[in-house]
Amino acid sequence: MAPTPAPPAAPPKPTWDPGQPEGPFPWLRPTIRIRLTLLYGGMFLIAGILLLSIIYLLAAQALREGNALPFKIVGGQNIQVSSTTCAGVANDQSYDQFYSAITQCILEQRKHALDDLLSRSLMALLGLSIIAFAFGYAMAGRVLSPLGKITRTARRVVGSDLTRRIELDGPDDELMELADTFDEMLDRLERAFTAQQRFVANASHELRTPLAINRTLLEVHLSDPGAPVELQQLGKTLLATNERSEQLVEGLLLLARSENQIVERKPVDLAEVASRALDQVREEAEAKGVEIRGERALAVVQGNGVLLERIALNLVQNAVRYNVPEDGWVEVTTEVQHGQAVLLVSNTGPVIPAYEVDNLFEPFRRLRTERTGSDKGVGLGLSIARSVARAHGGRIQAIPREGGGLVMRVTLPL
Repeated sequence: MAPTPAPPAAPPKPTWDPGQPEGPFPWLRPTIRIRLTLLYGGMFLIAGILLLSIIYLLAAQALREGNALPFKIVGGQNIQVSSTTCAGVANDQSYDQFYSAITQCILEQRKHALDDLLSRSLMALLGLSIIAFAFGYAMAGRVLSPLGKITRTARRVVGSDLTRRIELDGPDDELMELADTFDEMLDRLERAFTAQQRFVANASHELRTPLAINRTLLEVHLSDPGAPVELQQLGKTLLATNERSEQLVEGLLLLARSENQIVERKPVDLAEVASRALDQVREEAEAKGVEIRGERALAVVQGNGVLLERIALNLVQNAVRYNVPEDGWVEVTTEVQHGQAVLLVSNTGPVIPAYEVDNLFEPFRRLRTERTGSDKGVGLGLSIARSVARAHGGRIQAIPREGGGLVMRVTLPL
């Protein structure tokens, strides 16, 4: 009797518990909110002090220029008035004329000083605004840089690299809590995926072994020439059922493995993959009277050749098996469009309503059939094809043809 496996270890408890008190003075904790408040408040205060100082200096200069006498008294015993800024001032003017000219000149001089103060203040404000925006942008990038690290780690995890961790260093703030929580989630995900891979490997062995033994025993009994006809007929029926069970197990295991991203990728030509799939179904197509055609151009992608061949094989097998009784055809083409490799499999066949197309990609579902009950397959072909395409970063789309049949379009990144 096999020993009972030990239960999986419990995941570690998070280091930060939101339900626990944060300390005697939680408002002193350097949170992002407090840091941003102090940062932008300090920047506003410094910018205000600089702007007031500049305006004070400019205003002092403007007052000196605006309050300066616009005329000069020259001469000894005969006093004369001279002015370089007031053109209306002369020596032969009466008191009223002289006073009016001087007043107008002073107003003009003050207006010029105020205009100069305004223009210089605007230039100072523009310069301080540029400096403030640049400094604020730099400081905001520094404060929010941990978010960039978290995002980059999350993108690497999307590529099935579950060994990546953020391991953020810095103050104990909200971003640190987010990074620690994310790392703990990655730990649990890695353990879950490892357990899934171990289960798939064990299930592969445990399910394949009895089926292989049954197949061997049936083949041995069927090879006996003295066996009764009824026993041979029963053996052939059981052998077909056993073969169908093996196909179902292989499909389920492949479907489980293909749900993850492909880590190890190599250059794979879709044209070669499609040609190999066609070679495997050519005999079946000839037996059903289905014509195979289409041109396959070079389309190299990065991926797993075995899984990509399974996509092409499943699509071509479905196209051959679900076809019209007479004058049917299957067209398989490969090409590169808009930076993507495209595999197209078109065929004649029964008319398929558009609202039933999505159901074809569900496991164990066929057109107008819920469960497996046909000799054409186990109902996992399109589900496997969609999972493999997603694992390669691509997608598969089914489009009903006018007159019957489908157009299966697989797009994969180069």
